[in-house]
Amino acid sequence: MSDYDCTLERRSDHEPALRLGLRLVNGLSRVAAARIVTARHQQPFVNTHDLAQRAALNRRDLAALAAANALVDIAGHRRAARWQVAGVEATLPLVPAQAVRESVIEFARQSEGEELVEDYASVGLTLGRHPLALLRDRLQDYRCSRELQTLRHGSAVQIAGLVICRQRPGSASGVIFVTLEDETGVANIIVWRSLAERQRRELLQAQLLAVSGELQREGEVIHVIAHRLHDHSHLLGRLVTASRDFH
Repeated sequence: MSDYDCTLERRSDHEPALRLGLRLVNGLSRVAAARIVTARHQQPFVNTHDLAQRAALNRRDLAALAAANALVDIAGHRRAARWQVAGVEATLPLVPAQAVRESVIEFARQSEGEELVEDYASVGLTLGRHPLALLRDRLQDYRCSRELQTLRHGSAVQIAGLVICRQRPGSASGVIFVTLEDETGVANIIVWRSLAERQRRELLQAQLLAVSGELQREGEVIHVIAHRLHDHSHLLGRLVTASRDFH
């Protein structure tokens, strides 16, 4: 488990790594997170009963942690963690954690797609493969953002990605800038006012947006001038993503 905030740490190979903070766990209060951090600094948790007892967590807190896959080290994968959390009593006896026997029941692991959906629902991101990596076979007509580096100025291009940001600067005369994210990076899209007005629904509502347009280079900066927008959000199924819009 992490601290409340995200922290930058060194991995065993000395490469930098970002450890996600408890603040990202949907449904976990800041007070509960603080108790977890304090108790864990005293000594590591042995199991879910130990966690609930020493951090004074209620069923809702535990369920939020299980949903976020934050209990993998002490309870196993998400389904196993949920089962163990369901067995934790609201008021726990003050007995040594080692004396508490966890139920041993084998649960089938979730599919990669199921894990992905729950990761986004509980934390807003995934440490697994990017959603576009799972959909790439169905998006073969579209380039990855990394491939844009290899294209010439003026090339026709089709690209698809999750919408992570929409911006409309006051000085841009109605132009909207969209940032798309895929498994290889991000792509910057420019949508002129005329297209934005014609395809307002696709522009403002799509979670998975595909763009047909023209690649332009300005020094090291690469962007795509959109000619046509396509909403492929149906491919995401139950996956719900969020974007930062017009902030």
